[in-house]
Amino acid sequence: METAGRSGGEFDELLNGGGEYKKTLWKGSINKLGLRNPALDYFMKIIGQGIVFKSKSESDAQSCCFPSISVLPSGRWLCAGRAAPTKKGTAGQHVIISWSDNQGRSWSKPMAPFKPPILEGKAGLFRGFFTTPLGGRQVLGALFWVDHSDPTLEFFNEKTEGLLDTRIFLTLSRDAGKTWTEPRRADTYPIRKPLPLTGPILLTSDGRWACQFEVNKHYDDTRPWRHSSMLMFSSDRGRTWNEFVVVSNDPANRFFYWDQRPAVIGKKQILDLFWTYDNKKAVYLNIHARESLDDGRTWAAIRDTGIPGQPAAPVRLKDDSIAMVYVDRTGAPTIKARISADRGRTWPKRTETVLFRPPAINQTRNKKSMSDAWSEMEKFSTGLPATAALPNGDFVVVFYTGSETDKTDICWIHVRP
Repeated sequence: METAGRSGGEFDELLNGGGEYKKTLWKGSINKLGLRNPALDYFMKIIGQGIVFKSKSESDAQSCCFPSISVLPSGRWLCAGRAAPTKKGTAGQHVIISWSDNQGRSWSKPMAPFKPPILEGKAGLFRGFFTTPLGGRQVLGALFWVDHSDPTLEFFNEKTEGLLDTRIFLTLSRDAGKTWTEPRRADTYPIRKPLPLTGPILLTSDGRWACQFEVNKHYDDTRPWRHSSMLMFSSDRGRTWNEFVVVSNDPANRFFYWDQRPAVIGKKQILDLFWTYDNKKAVYLNIHARESLDDGRTWAAIRDTGIPGQPAAPVRLKDDSIAMVYVDRTGAPTIKARISADRGRTWPKRTETVLFRPPAINQTRNKKSMSDAWSEMEKFSTGLPATAALPNGDFVVVFYTGSETDKTDICWIHVRP
């Protein structure tokens, strides 16, 4: 098990070492008349699709991206995201939330429920918002705060590969997302580095909360960036966090298993998916996966799924199969899905379905460095899918897309496996 206790020195040693929607194209599953191909044994159906947050030109909601989605016991869909004048800039960014009580046919007016606090004399803004249903009308929210004391600075320092100071906050709604408590900072000691959240709090089968994040380095730190994906655990509903586990960290610092997307897919079982980058060759690799069978305490060897792209968190379906939604960027960015019948060990090509293909060109370029990779990401106009299971065995996907980098909507698709 890769884990760290409360000693800051021990922890550092561990890390340092070691527009319009077109009809769906059913790839390989149905023909132009919409008839199932009897030679194949799987296809998915899109039940509905639409827009949650519409880009508003020349406003602080022109760029809508970084979405999250959860489904409450009542059936309510809660969708959150980040709105800003531009995708790359930090000025004017804020988090927004909306809900639908009729499976996406209509959405509440977006609201921005939080005023970011001042930390240690520094002004800040919230950049991400993720929700976790706790039962009944209670919803846990996880936010990540970014230093905005110098509005001229970009989130990522291309010279040093450092990030602006980033902290984690928690909030609670007792009325199904309408109102929220004042955000409270999570204690991440002994880690004192920027910690951007990668998704919502997980509820493990042993009753703990698991908070997911990445470990970056400070903005002006010129030492090499040693990336890690981590979970920290709380046994008292977020009051204290006293266990930290490193889920991915390449001691050679070559492979970056970033944008982790973990999900609880069974009793004691967590499956984590990674967008994977080769820092030596400056190329993206296939999606990689890692599995825990003890609620995240220890992890099996990381493995290559054989599928190119950037994944959403896996979704457990009613028949215990697993759905994986991902962005395939080998050509024009395309949202796809596959199904695994063996708990995420294989994802047969025959189960692949194209969920969304925008009228965009290939947005992936040849790269020479990490800075090139970040510059490329900042220009993407489609991506970051997030998923949630529906009570009837279907699932919902949200993602951002638009005709231009700085003019993107957050959209939804309801999928029936």
